Amino acid sequence: MTPLEHACHILDTMLGYLGFVVQIEEDNGPDGPTLQVLTDDSDALIGRRGETLDDIQYLVNRVLQRHLKDAPRIRIDVEFYRSMREDKMVARAKELGERVRATGQNADLPPMNSYYRRLVHNVFVNDPEVMSVSQDSSDVRFKRILLKRRTA
Repeated sequence: MTPLEHACHILDTMLGYLGFVVQIEEDNGPDGPTLQVLTDDSDALIGRRGETLDDIQYLVNRVLQRHLKDAPRIRIDVEFYRSMREDKMVARAKELGERVRATGQNADLPPMNSYYRRLVHNVFVNDPEVMSVSQDSSDVRFKRILLKRRTA
């Protein structure tokens, strides 16, 4: 049994015990191994701003790591929610980058977890004019997009 099949079994069992009727598709795509959950109860599995989905992914990966020590991290998505959210985040970062380039004024993105901060960072990693930096604000971290200083 491959790690992806094992993770699929863990997820299916967990959601079955919780009373969800789901169909799970396995995908070994460019973002790594992913389990796509298709269900009529997607709102309950996604939760507020994807928090429940993040928790499910964390639990599946913890159980999988307990059984298979060298198993890769498995990505879990429900009705393509995570994929669409990532696409929107990248599009928003590019839009703000263009605004920063045009106006010269810094732009801030809302607080986000490390995964999304890394997505935004990767948008500007090779950009010669615009960069992103993580800023701490009490107990949350957010991304600030700013114009790189020109060297004379």
